[in-house]
Amino acid sequence: MTVEPTSRPASALQHPHTWVVAAEIVVDESVARVADFRGSFQTKTSQRVDALDTYCRKCRRPFADVANSDCAAAIDNRHLIGGDQSVRAKRKLPAPPPAGAKIVPGGKFSRYGLTAYVAGVSRPHM
Repeated sequence: MTVEPTSRPASALQHPHTWVVAAEIVVDESVARVADFRGSFQTKTSQRVDALDTYCRKCRRPFADVANSDCAAAIDNRHLIGGDQSVRAKRKLPAPPPAGAKIVPGGKFSRYGLTAYVAGVSRPHM
């Protein structure tokens, strides 16, 4: 009887992750101005970069949590939309009015033309 390891090496994954590092780089004002305008900038050679977080670009999960498993986004993106929609909790319907309640119709108003614009919801009644 052979015992298989519970974790696989990253190279054996069918759906590999795309790892990215959220970084913090200290720059001077001129580089910050260029980065703000262009959306990118060049760093000095051998500049030290502080890594704030390491995660997969596709599935948005941390490295430590999913390093030895397949990328969930390559399989299915349900984890990004709140799980399987056939299983998760549904929105609750509003409660019906109590028994014997009487519904009173509201006043009539025009939704078209100048009177609707002048008396519309954009201007509160004073």
